Amino acid sequence: MSKASNILFLMTDQHRVDTLGAYGNRLAATPVLDELARTGTRFDRWYTPTAICTPARASLLTGQAPFRHKVLANHERNVGYLEDLPDGQFTFSEALRDKGYNCGLIGKWHIGNHKRAADLGFDGPDLPGWHNPVENEDYLAYLSENGLPPYEISDRVRGVLPNGGPGNLLAARLHQPVEATFEYYLATRAIELLERYAADAEESGTPFFLELSFYGPHLPYIVPNEYFDMFDPEQIELPKSISEDFVGKPPVQKNYSAHWTFDTMPLAVSRKLIAVYWGYVALIDKQIGRVIEAMERLGLTGDTAVFFTCDHGEFTGSHRLHDKGPAMYEDIYRTPGLLRVPGAPAGIVRTEFVSLMDATATILELAGIDPSLAVDSRSLMPLVRGEEVDWQEDIVCEFHGHHFPYPQRMLRNDRYKLVVNPDSVNELYDLEIDPDELVNGYEQAGMAEIRASMMRRLYALLVERGDNFYHWMTSMYEVGDVLHDPTLSGLDESTYQK
Repeated sequence: MSKASNILFLMTDQHRVDTLGAYGNRLAATPVLDELARTGTRFDRWYTPTAICTPARASLLTGQAPFRHKVLANHERNVGYLEDLPDGQFTFSEALRDKGYNCGLIGKWHIGNHKRAADLGFDGPDLPGWHNPVENEDYLAYLSENGLPPYEISDRVRGVLPNGGPGNLLAARLHQPVEATFEYYLATRAIELLERYAADAEESGTPFFLELSFYGPHLPYIVPNEYFDMFDPEQIELPKSISEDFVGKPPVQKNYSAHWTFDTMPLAVSRKLIAVYWGYVALIDKQIGRVIEAMERLGLTGDTAVFFTCDHGEFTGSHRLHDKGPAMYEDIYRTPGLLRVPGAPAGIVRTEFVSLMDATATILELAGIDPSLAVDSRSLMPLVRGEEVDWQEDIVCEFHGHHFPYPQRMLRNDRYKLVVNPDSVNELYDLEIDPDELVNGYEQAGMAEIRASMMRRLYALLVERGDNFYHWMTSMYEVGDVLHDPTLSGLDESTYQK
């Protein structure tokens, strides 16, 4: 197998796996990403380490789990956590720079507050924030240079908050041609940087890493007419979990449903929201296609590995929720993950549990850098090569809060999911008989053995990682052998036998 020296990393934000044709959506308009899956590897169990933008993106950059890098919340809703990675923190971008790579980022940064992408080795315009920064000077200059009209919207979709005020904007019709959209602008800037990097490669053999990171399809779904109306809402099948009653679930989920105003909007509006969301995905797929075509035109396809993934998923009405939050459902934790490496087999489908963080070690290996520098990451290259691999049979995810601190840990294996919620009821789902996660089986007598074995397994993995969440579990649950003083006192010999 030939080794790719260049890397194109395509990323979206808040992207459901079931919006892509490659993952089974028969109505999807995603031919570019479907072709990437057909010619590369599709990962069917690709999970985010945490379903929130900044911590997930920091985990990708560092190859570290959120509890380790400690950037645990988005700046806009930060409730007291670190806002930036510390000086001296390992990042793959700086490692690539040290290796002689050109390293570029076009689009969403959103990793911290004060530090920018340029501070960590990336070329590209400075584009901070969580949503399309339509007032950014580089975007406005792009519109002006091309005689394109400014941002303007109508047909706003929003519900009513519990306090009677207007809810968050969920969608709107954009009165700009496609060429003026922020997504088109980002693809254009990515092509320009790709052309510059291709010239450097031709002249001096300099390899490149280029990340194109779209802000969408994160809500609000703001797209022009042809995408706003692309899908007929009557053809949209509402998710089964729209029947969620929150019985036996942590109360915070019902509170979040009220915050996202689901019950204040008719189901017809929910169908329209999903239709517009799919349209947003189609718009992004089209722009990715422009970049792929440029890569082919520049003769880069044969030595460029191409990734596609996102930071986390989106509810779009599932469980009567929108956005993401303190609920560890598949809708926001399982995400798309595609990887095509020149010379690797085409059409591979892997069902191992892999993480967004595993992209970090993979990037390093492709660049000829020690992948162990990404300490919570494992290279995906053996899976891409189609090898039989001894791989972990489950995955741990974590959450620390968004609007308020809210610690959670999740263990997902082939059939079951355990979620530990210290301030509330724990959750246990049998995904074989309840794939929509509607019935919390944690207290069911028939689940006692599964509950106990998964609790012990989660505990052991957290201890192995050094995630101090395990201290709560030590005193609250049967977790098996404990090899430390759970009181941390060191003063009572009866609590700890050497």
